[in-house]
Amino acid sequence: MTTSTATPAVTRLRWSSTDPADQFTVHDPATGEAIATLQGAGPQQVDAAVRAAHAAQQNWRRRSHAERGAVLRRIADTIREHAAEIAAIETSDNGKPTSQAEGFDLAASAAIFDLFAGSITTPPSAAAQNGPLLDVTTLEPYGVIGAIVPFNWPPIHTAGKLAPALAVGNAVVLKPPEQAPLSVLRLIELIEEIVPDDVVHVVPGRGPVGAALAAHRLVGKISFTGAPATGVSVLKTAADNLTPALLELGGKNPFIVFDDADLDSAVPWLIEGGYFNQGEACTAASRLLVQDTVYDEVADRVARAVRRLTVGDGADPATHVGPLVTSEQQRRVLDYLDIGRAEGAVLHAQAELPADPRLAGGYYVPPTLLTQVAPTMRVANEEIFGPVVTMIRFRDEDEAVRIANGTPFGLVAGVFSGNHQRALRTADAVRAGLVFINHYNRAAVGVPFGGTGASGYGREHAHETLHEFGYSKSLRIPNGLGPIPRWQPSLDVTATPERKEPR
Repeated sequence: MTTSTATPAVTRLRWSSTDPADQFTVHDPATGEAIATLQGAGPQQVDAAVRAAHAAQQNWRRRSHAERGAVLRRIADTIREHAAEIAAIETSDNGKPTSQAEGFDLAASAAIFDLFAGSITTPPSAAAQNGPLLDVTTLEPYGVIGAIVPFNWPPIHTAGKLAPALAVGNAVVLKPPEQAPLSVLRLIELIEEIVPDDVVHVVPGRGPVGAALAAHRLVGKISFTGAPATGVSVLKTAADNLTPALLELGGKNPFIVFDDADLDSAVPWLIEGGYFNQGEACTAASRLLVQDTVYDEVADRVARAVRRLTVGDGADPATHVGPLVTSEQQRRVLDYLDIGRAEGAVLHAQAELPADPRLAGGYYVPPTLLTQVAPTMRVANEEIFGPVVTMIRFRDEDEAVRIANGTPFGLVAGVFSGNHQRALRTADAVRAGLVFINHYNRAAVGVPFGGTGASGYGREHAHETLHEFGYSKSLRIPNGLGPIPRWQPSLDVTATPERKEPR
């Protein structure tokens, strides 16, 4: 894999095409320099990868649950052994601080494989006597899972799709993010040394690769994480074959602070929730809803914290917030700052950008707090996906809930209040798949993760996720406890029909 700062040579992979149009270049977000040029796949290579996976899956599904679990545990151990290496690679093409990549991304990735290694040793199944029948229900793999991974947490999303899919007995063909594919490619390289041949494949490329994967007739299910608009496109493509899909899409998550909240706790959680991972997170606390009696105090506290954030190269241990993943993503977020000011929002605080000339070409956006934001503004309703927090005022509990539920998204939410009953009422009323009360700890492996509305559907990272990657199959077996009733018992189908002579 090429990672030099000079003009990189083209790197070819197993499923690379020969078409120059399928080439794409990966940049270091900290400097803007090209670090790799990959020869991506085309439709023919996607087809070949899926067919190879389809053939290999037949043997993989016959492995015992214990054998599959052991493979997943080996993968978890391998991720831990190579965590520092993969984290450095992730920083090089994603931009995030290496400490976050290793301590959060890789730690969670290993934990996900461990989770499903344990889950599959006691797979979901049921057996029940039903009169003269024994009904046995098992979980069957779909066959080949088409997995499409986004750029913000590539190792986590790779693990979140591979681990449960493999546990149930599927093979997987995975498309890494074209913006930041290098950590995924290294991770799959390590995994391919552990799983049987052709059970896992990676097909690099841009949007057409994902479309070809979603359209393939041998793909039993699609697992997609990314932007809602892209998710809709994937879903429409998959619908032509009636291929089911698991969609984890965007979020515009409310972080609700009541006037009796412990602000010494709430503000640090808001800084983590809003600016960790450069705000490039579907779970980002991008909407700060604050009760009017403490609005000014919270604004001042958050502003002081924002100004203390260090923006810089993710490889620098002093960095809190790294660059965004691409120049296009940088431009998009900066445009939203202009949109917000034009709508009447106030740019209340920003962190300083790095002064190092070496980083002048990097894709940096200053962590920003926008105040005096109205719930109707675009910056309060659209997913910015960058280090920008919008601060909205509310009067009472009912208004907080109305504002929180006022967008199409419903992924996660945070509620901060010293009144436990009010916190629980609010959490119950907010439309979200996961609600944090008096904290915003998103390291939730083992807890069902997913949303509703524009945030998608299905649940990841928990035991029930096995049902997302398999379907129920029931066997009805005579148990000898009595005759099995027919609905037309008087019809004697064993009698010999009377022969009639032809006239």
